[in-house]
Amino acid sequence: MIRTKGKRVIAALLAVLLAVSLLSGCGAAGKREDAETITVYLWSNDMLNSFAPYIQAQLPDVNIEFVVGNNDLDFYKFMNENGELPDIITCRRFSLHDAAALKDQLMDLSTTEVAGAVYESYIGNFTNPDGTVNWLPLCGVADGLVANRAVFEEYGIPLPTDYDSLVAACQAFEAEGIRGFVADFAYDYTCMEVLQGLSIPEITSMEGSMWRSAYEDPTNMEVTGLDDTVWPGVFERMEQFIKDVNIRPEDLELSYNPVIQMFTEGKAAVIRSGGSNTVAFQNMGVDAVFLPYFGQNGEQWVLSYPAFQVALNKDLTQDKDRYEKAMRVLNVMLSEGSQNNLANGEDVISYSQNVNLKLSPYLENLTPLIKQNHMYIRIASNDFFAVSKDVVSKMVQGEYDAKQAYEAFDAQLRKPKDGGAETVLTLEQGYSNIFHKKGGNESYSAMANTLRGVYDSDVLIAPSYSFTGSVMKADYTEKMVGNMIIPNPLEAWKREMSGAELREYIRCSVEGVKDGFTPFNRGSLPAVSGLSIEVLESEDGTYQLSHVRKDGKEIRDDDTFQVTCLNLAAYMNPILSAMNLEIEKEETRVKNTWTAYILEGGQVAEPENYITLK
Repeated sequence: MIRTKGKRVIAALLAVLLAVSLLSGCGAAGKREDAETITVYLWSNDMLNSFAPYIQAQLPDVNIEFVVGNNDLDFYKFMNENGELPDIITCRRFSLHDAAALKDQLMDLSTTEVAGAVYESYIGNFTNPDGTVNWLPLCGVADGLVANRAVFEEYGIPLPTDYDSLVAACQAFEAEGIRGFVADFAYDYTCMEVLQGLSIPEITSMEGSMWRSAYEDPTNMEVTGLDDTVWPGVFERMEQFIKDVNIRPEDLELSYNPVIQMFTEGKAAVIRSGGSNTVAFQNMGVDAVFLPYFGQNGEQWVLSYPAFQVALNKDLTQDKDRYEKAMRVLNVMLSEGSQNNLANGEDVISYSQNVNLKLSPYLENLTPLIKQNHMYIRIASNDFFAVSKDVVSKMVQGEYDAKQAYEAFDAQLRKPKDGGAETVLTLEQGYSNIFHKKGGNESYSAMANTLRGVYDSDVLIAPSYSFTGSVMKADYTEKMVGNMIIPNPLEAWKREMSGAELREYIRCSVEGVKDGFTPFNRGSLPAVSGLSIEVLESEDGTYQLSHVRKDGKEIRDDDTFQVTCLNLAAYMNPILSAMNLEIEKEETRVKNTWTAYILEGGQVAEPENYITLK
């Protein structure tokens, strides 16, 4: 059971560790481990559930360090500027426009078999003007409209087949006191996808394609705004849609869960959602039907985006052994088995000719659109996310008509970017995030040691996915300081524990519990601060906790420790359930606590030896 603690005064927690010993992984063994390790940065913590373990299982002889990075190319630009770009990068929020700054440091994949297997209609979206290809898409997520068929049948309203019948259905439901269409407009991606989804025929026209090529061109040094041929009509269609389906200002507050609840309870007939959610609804007993975006010219389209894009660091080509290992990882990531693992076999669309992904029976109506190549990959630059949220919200609120919305969107795209963000942290020492059998992960240890001081605890335990990689010798802005903590909602729990309870908690973190996170390779083992642990690695890739020591001595069952545990609630709850343990949760999330600490002058502690793997 979890009880939420009252708000803490962060200023009272700003204690920094004074004395720690440096990791010993910098010797010959450590350098060998560094050279043998391939770093793979994941765009989301969700990829650690089954995708990353699957990749590692296919390549047991390759030591892979999986890191949960950020779904933001600015994060990787910062790493690249400081000489820390990972071997393999994945990112979901992607555009060639945003990737331009990384082009010279990424490998050209255009001549590889995996690139050759991507359908020509899709690979064009990832091809640079010089013919090089730095990024490859994985399987595509289908996005469109989802209808609750039971609600349509109950009120005798036909399922929409085009734009006019969609509008007629929504208006008929409104007359019955049921929302015809709702969407989670609280999110930037919903604002962006609805704006584009309503005008796919126009955006994919010759004029629209020419504009997009100029906007996405990584060699284009000029600021590219919207054109005056295609885009004014995009905002006219958005304005009409807002009126036709009665999108209201209060809808801007709707997040994911309220929309899903309205849909499953029959209070909303149609929502913006994806193919995977359609399958999930059916599994819940809701008769959901996936519908495409209906163009006002009569065409039907599915908005699509890759589950993620993947790129390789060009430095890999300087070492034949590392290059071959990285290419093996890439080939497995893009294989049919891997994509089926990611898709659960039935809710995404493959972009590769040699990959056969089974469509769920609930999504078979997509097949004709796939054969017609009516699959549109969204424009997904950081600017488009942010500006779509701002402009669409103001259209819904009635502040902008279509002309004003077009002009505001265009002006924001053309606005010079502020490159002079203030430095809030300067680090003169960087630390590796490669796991060493003797010592652990320097970067994670430095972060864990710092947070142990912040939370004023004797011991801190942090899963490997708590931190986003290397602590770099660099100047950090406030945004990049925040990006040192994973983007997922990492929480902190505090409790006084006996030695027996502490040992059991660490055992659960090392060996895994049912429905929780189970470490699947060395790099996924937790980091601890304030004590040291010894872990046994079996031949089958499982781990066993053998010793927990404080100051070189085994902890005793009746010892007491003030302990802070970092985790995601989804992984913390199974541990607490298995231990039958009550623990207080801090009200402020770790990212916010960490950022506040740095902004108030806090510094990063040194790492220490915290683990021995045998």
